[in-house]
Amino acid sequence: GVREGRIARVRYTTDGCWSSILSGSAAASLAEGMSVDEASNLSQDDVLEAVGGLSEESRHCALLAANTIKAAVADFRVQRAESCGECSREDCGGKTPLQGESEKDFADRQGIQRRLCRIKHKIVVLSGKGGVGKSTVAVNLAAALSLTDRRVGLLDVDIHGPSVPKMLHMEDVQLELEGDTILPMELGDLKVMSIGFLLRHADDAVIWRGPMKIGVIKQFLKDVAWGDLDVLVIDCPPGTGDEPLSIAQLIPDADGAIVVTTPQDVALADVRKSIDFCRRVNLPVLGVVENMSGFTCPKCGEHIAIFKQDGGERMAAEMGVPFLGRIPIDPAFVEACDEGRVRIHKAAGHPGIEALSKIAEAIAVALP
Repeated sequence: GVREGRIARVRYTTDGCWSSILSGSAAASLAEGMSVDEASNLSQDDVLEAVGGLSEESRHCALLAANTIKAAVADFRVQRAESCGECSREDCGGKTPLQGESEKDFADRQGIQRRLCRIKHKIVVLSGKGGVGKSTVAVNLAAALSLTDRRVGLLDVDIHGPSVPKMLHMEDVQLELEGDTILPMELGDLKVMSIGFLLRHADDAVIWRGPMKIGVIKQFLKDVAWGDLDVLVIDCPPGTGDEPLSIAQLIPDADGAIVVTTPQDVALADVRKSIDFCRRVNLPVLGVVENMSGFTCPKCGEHIAIFKQDGGERMAAEMGVPFLGRIPIDPAFVEACDEGRVRIHKAAGHPGIEALSKIAEAIAVALP
């Protein structure tokens, strides 16, 4: 039982060996008094410490006990999420309809809220202009965060130009359904969803007006089984149109946006508009990333500012938002993305990957 966010009582039964009984009892005792989030992080080592250690052949009993508690917590969260009206959160906006809201719109909003309340942090990746490497930053940021023992999702809402499937070498995968629920694609611990998974051929054009785009974004938030996530990274198309506006309105509690630019003035002018957009829709700006920030010759070591340099940092200072870092032009990095080999932990020594890793670390530290 759970009372006021704390686990008041745990029953653990098993017909296993003495080590299983001992581990189960220890796990139940540990869980009682914990918050639901704390219990979901119960580990094998916690149980082993509580029982005073087990022989090598019995250590799996501690792992089984910890995983059983985690599964019970996950079931509790699902049951709680299925009944928004009974949620104990006072600040939850999914309990009652808004003034003038239709029954269908309320049901959609409540369905989205049920999914989002299981996701701790939502980060939106924006750019004012196309071709600045926004999707590259979003994909590698999600991959880097997943390496910090966080449960991460990556949502691609670039309806007309989805790049995520290509970058993750997932062009030919087929979506699976469980009733009315869409199962996200999984790449290791990373959960992924993109309109690209719904196209018959990668070259198919999506010719939709605003209402259809908004509808599919709602579906990605409401019907995809994201489960419990620490972070959801959302890759938006360039500009300030339907897709980023829909995300800002459908996820009013998003942690903020990362705005990607290149150093030259043409790109910076549009990025300023993205920052203004964030302020108008009450979306915090987590920071600016300057991509394609110079190139260092691998033979002579000379650094060349192909698209100028430091423009992103100057613009961030002028607009009063954080500057997160620079990502240089890195041919090996570009080739890896084109070939779907985004494995940020296997690319040490590449300047682009190392720069993105530092940016991801800064963002990870900023997230509670």
